[in-house]
Amino acid sequence: MNSAEIRQKFFDFFASKQHQVVPSAPLVVKDDPTLMFINSGMAPFKDYFLGNKPAPYKRIADTQKCLRVSGKHNDLEEVGYDTYHHTMFEMLGNWSFGDYFKKEALHWAWELLTEVYQLPKDRLYVSVFQGDEKDNLEKDQEAYDIWKTMISEDRILFGSKKDNFWEMGDTGPCGPCSEIHIDLRTEEEIAQVPGKELVNNDHPQVVEIWNNVFMEFNRLADGSLVKLPAQHVDTGMGFERLCMAIQKKRSNYDTDVFQPMIQFIAGEAGVKYGENEKTDIAIRVMADHIRAIAFAITDGQLPSNNKAGYVIRRILRRSVRYGFTFLDFKKPFLYKLAEVLSDQMAHVFPELKQQLSFVQRVIEEEENAFLRTLDNGLKRLDTLEERFKENNNTIDGKTAFELYDTFGFPLDLTALIAREKGLRVDEAGFGVEMEQQKNRSRNASATEQSDWVVLQPDVSTDFVGYDRDEAESYVVRYRQVKTKNKSEYHLVLDQTPFYAESGGQIGDTGYLISDSEQIEVLDTKKENDLILHITSKLPQNIEAAFKSQVNAERRNFIRKNHSATHLLHAALRKVLGVHVQQRGSLVSEKLLRFDFSHFAKVEEAQLREIEHIVNERIRQSIPLEEQRNAPIAEAKGMGAMALFGEKYGEFVRVISFDREHSVELCGGTHVYNTGQIGYFKIISESSVAAGVRRIEAVTATVAEDYVQQQLNELNAVREVVGTQSNLSGAVQKLHEDFKVLQKQLEQFELKQLGTLKESLVQQAQQLDGVNFVAEQVEVSNADHLKKLAFDMRQVVDNLVLVLAAEIDGKPQIAVMLSDNLVSEKNLNASQLVRELAKEIKGGGGGQPFYATAGGKDAAGLPVVPAKALELVKNSLKQ
Repeated sequence: MNSAEIRQKFFDFFASKQHQVVPSAPLVVKDDPTLMFINSGMAPFKDYFLGNKPAPYKRIADTQKCLRVSGKHNDLEEVGYDTYHHTMFEMLGNWSFGDYFKKEALHWAWELLTEVYQLPKDRLYVSVFQGDEKDNLEKDQEAYDIWKTMISEDRILFGSKKDNFWEMGDTGPCGPCSEIHIDLRTEEEIAQVPGKELVNNDHPQVVEIWNNVFMEFNRLADGSLVKLPAQHVDTGMGFERLCMAIQKKRSNYDTDVFQPMIQFIAGEAGVKYGENEKTDIAIRVMADHIRAIAFAITDGQLPSNNKAGYVIRRILRRSVRYGFTFLDFKKPFLYKLAEVLSDQMAHVFPELKQQLSFVQRVIEEEENAFLRTLDNGLKRLDTLEERFKENNNTIDGKTAFELYDTFGFPLDLTALIAREKGLRVDEAGFGVEMEQQKNRSRNASATEQSDWVVLQPDVSTDFVGYDRDEAESYVVRYRQVKTKNKSEYHLVLDQTPFYAESGGQIGDTGYLISDSEQIEVLDTKKENDLILHITSKLPQNIEAAFKSQVNAERRNFIRKNHSATHLLHAALRKVLGVHVQQRGSLVSEKLLRFDFSHFAKVEEAQLREIEHIVNERIRQSIPLEEQRNAPIAEAKGMGAMALFGEKYGEFVRVISFDREHSVELCGGTHVYNTGQIGYFKIISESSVAAGVRRIEAVTATVAEDYVQQQLNELNAVREVVGTQSNLSGAVQKLHEDFKVLQKQLEQFELKQLGTLKESLVQQAQQLDGVNFVAEQVEVSNADHLKKLAFDMRQVVDNLVLVLAAEIDGKPQIAVMLSDNLVSEKNLNASQLVRELAKEIKGGGGGQPFYATAGGKDAAGLPVVPAKALELVKNSLKQ
């Protein structure tokens, strides 16, 4: 049975049990601050378990893309080394929201595994919760009694809270669980050690394949448990492990889930998988990591230097350096794997196939950038090699951490390179540096969040902001959130006109006004399906009726900018082509920022055409067409553009300004006709990532102010140049005159440099057969300092040259030695410059014959020549 058939049989089985089969949610989490990525099958359904919103179906089945590489669930360092950990994996799940419970869930699990998949019953074990005194939880006798009707009692094991009580985090829905494990060992191995002794002991052939979680509780911030409003079932079956069991393999990587990619990598590398442990690990790392990288980019998360983007960049770089180190991939290769993956997954995750060229472009550019960084890091190691040899052949922990933090060199890569150079790494020192960084990060992001105080249970927020800017509201729940620098309150209202930050549009501000007080709403955000009104203080009478009042003027500017992004999107597709897809946006009251897929700079003429099209649509005063509850199939039939990486329900809101021009799925606020936008002006176009361009623009009076500011600057230039006509010609002449003067100045400075060189040659002192020169000099830039040093080297034999200079207010030192002095007199420019740099409160380094240093204190420069003389004399005596 191949993997596609295994997945389909799961869907068919639960469809026959009246489950609605739904598509996977995107990997990237948009409105849950507790998660970067979906890390479990239940994460997209959290609000249903908490009762924050009703589930659309009582029974659901799906396969969910999951990513576990950060936070509590972090398997990254195991990936590639063992047979069953992955970054991105599929979680098959069936769900009951207040419908069936333990009996049905466990019986169906057994039926599917043993009758449909025909896994051998004598290889299966199950575990149930043994209870926990601390939480005052009894053992799960109900699950035990259900299991013993299907499996012998010697195969039912009681598990601890760690193994058999599932929690998604420090707070949130949780409950006892019952796991199903399978023993995949040979008969000979089983005869030596019974399988029950290896359950939950990290044995690669005795693995958990299915977890049935019975959601009964909510873990509060104070650690206590409260009963959920209803009982739910949350099950998760690791698809890759299931395939390993059904296909009778000893590794997930031996299944057809991974083999197409593994064989492709091995073929391109010219190796055979299964013959060498190091190359096998590298191949597994690449075959695994491409899944996480490709699907994350598909779902809207580009690699970057912070938060979720940094996680993806880290996975990508881990993959590249394994290929670089063990498979000799010195040029981009990973991007080629995306096509193999897209072909394999097209039937279940078609979104990757639809965006393949974009995904490949992003990956290839990231690979190129990291390969350059690897090269720079290796050069950095080369320049410091002498220093390491002086330090007992040890790369100090600070430098090892710098290589990790700046150049992306993990500790094991630095250790590998060190061994090749006959060096070792101070791993303990590296650990200290790493822990200090983690502590800084923890301190910067630490928050203390109270539990919700619920005033009106079972009341959800009614958003009325599409139609009005005011409403009468009551607080239905609130909580306090403390960070290092501030304390704030999150209020949830029964109805609100405040738009919560979403889809690129920033959150509304305004006031909550009662008979006795006025509370400022500083921002509005979304947490799953809750709308949070953020305030700096709590109302004195929390149960009062409030007039919730949006800052209407601010929102009006936001509306103009949001509608303008729709017109811009349509104009981009018309001018540049239908390959243009939105890749991100920011809509504020000040400007709009629109990121889109495109592989070249947008030319000036194209920008003007795009701008003209948008302004033409504005002048036409096209009325807004809005459908608030359109079936998604009908919306897509209208040509509505859905954003990749967004999760849409069965019913969506469609915004259009003349269906020939702009039709999009959108939850934001908009003008009632395009004429209200007034005027549209592009202020910049730039690159933000591989294959992603960014346009920033302004509208209405902000656009008018921008144009007026540009005219004012233009008039100021006219006055300086002294002409009202042919301004570009006058500026061009000034520029050409400047270049002539600049060239003359350069020639003059070079002539001065020659004079200075001759003067320094005459000042050379004889020290034990060495020509010693040390002077503070005046030069205009660092290049001239370097040129002077190298020119001196050409005309003075046995040279020891030390130059000190203040350049643009900063002290610099250069040390130059003749090659024979390095080998015969054991002199070293790097050592010498580091000692001299102490006088200017700086540091530096370089090669044994030439090194430079910079510092913070130019007052120390006059001391440098005398100290250099002393240091050289001492060195020559040794």
